[in-house]
Amino acid sequence: MIHAVFINPRAGGGRALTRMLSLKRECPEVFDSIPWLEAESVSEAALLLHQLPASSRILVAGGDGTVNRLLGALLANAHQLALMPLGNGNDLARALGLHRLTVRQCLAVANGPSVRSVDVGQVWLNRSQHYFVSSLCAGFDAAICQKVQIAPRKFRGVFRYLYATLTALAALETWDMKASAGDQVLHEGVALFASTLNTPSYGAGMPAAPQARIDDGALDVVIAGNFNRLGALAMLPRLLTGRHIGHPKVMVKASQTLTLRSKRPMPVASDGEYLGLTQSL
Repeated sequence: MIHAVFINPRAGGGRALTRMLSLKRECPEVFDSIPWLEAESVSEAALLLHQLPASSRILVAGGDGTVNRLLGALLANAHQLALMPLGNGNDLARALGLHRLTVRQCLAVANGPSVRSVDVGQVWLNRSQHYFVSSLCAGFDAAICQKVQIAPRKFRGVFRYLYATLTALAALETWDMKASAGDQVLHEGVALFASTLNTPSYGAGMPAAPQARIDDGALDVVIAGNFNRLGALAMLPRLLTGRHIGHPKVMVKASQTLTLRSKRPMPVASDGEYLGLTQSL
């Protein structure tokens, strides 16, 4: 059963807060006895999670970015995550089979007896430790994540990501990088991006790694080689439908580790949250 509720007030352009307050009025039998964490930010909520008894089940209303920023506190206290997917991307919800459920159906799952274990990725970036549950991106797709966060509020869901993608294409960059999985060099040279996925999709449903499974003990590395603006634009519809698999400039490989080295700083994003620039991770 649910022990506490947190709503990211900014998730989905404020949609998460509005929908959850409505659900609270509709389902008093569920919510009247459950504390709602009073936090104005996800960072503040993470601190409150440390104060709850270990192994508490937390209903989180938000998207992939909300979950990402709570992962450290959830893991440190062995809390269970119950997800109400009300963000922009919701790729974690897709991997868990929650994306097409109604909020009442999601609530029933969250309050039910079943518990599922999933994999979590870990990365060190500029001497700081970060976790991710859906994706870690470096290069062009991380630049898109940065633009998603500053996109006009009128764009939501996949349209927000498409807007950000087209904006990033206008200032397209590539990076000279080396990508390795253990002792195996996966790519050395110019690349558009190198991403690591724990879920089949990222960017609000783009099936970048269709074979990825969230509980198989491996990550799926996706590397796109040297594309110019026209080539990247032509690749976009392929990526939206999974037809990029098999393209001579695209590599998809399952691995438990990935090391990246870039000759100049590259943008990095974790579960759609822009982390900054680095030359190695």
